[in-house]
Amino acid sequence: MTEPEQQHSHQFERGTDGPRVILVGVDGSDSSFRAAAYAGGLARRQHALLAVVYVQPMLVAGASLGAPVAEATDEVAEDLVAHIREATERVKGIFEVRWEFHTFRGDPFNGLRKAADDLKADAVVVGASEQAGHRFVGSVAIRLVKAGRWPVTVVP
Repeated sequence: MTEPEQQHSHQFERGTDGPRVILVGVDGSDSSFRAAAYAGGLARRQHALLAVVYVQPMLVAGASLGAPVAEATDEVAEDLVAHIREATERVKGIFEVRWEFHTFRGDPFNGLRKAADDLKADAVVVGASEQAGHRFVGSVAIRLVKAGRWPVTVVP
């Protein structure tokens, strides 16, 4: 390789650095909404797509008892979309963020892991667990960090 070719191969290329997809997990908790706000700011500043993901729990025990589990989790997803659309409308014209809403089924860790892989996320943002038992068992955030596949930001 000649000297000019070597210099060209290491040249900075505008518009291709930074994350393209920032994934945020939401479940309706206060910490997940704080995580969504933080991720929205990251996505805006980085000109990235904000992938908002709700993992619908698969409650096997409730389903076996005849409880309308799927309908309940669908309602939660619809409420989350409505809440996100409201927040987006409030900042329209001030901040513009490209976003998509996705639902996956399963437990939160595996659902977010699958979502991050399927959506080719460059970063994952989640809220800190608000459940005391997670200090002993391990929260979704800790499990995502331990997976070591993406940078993970945990918002308190």
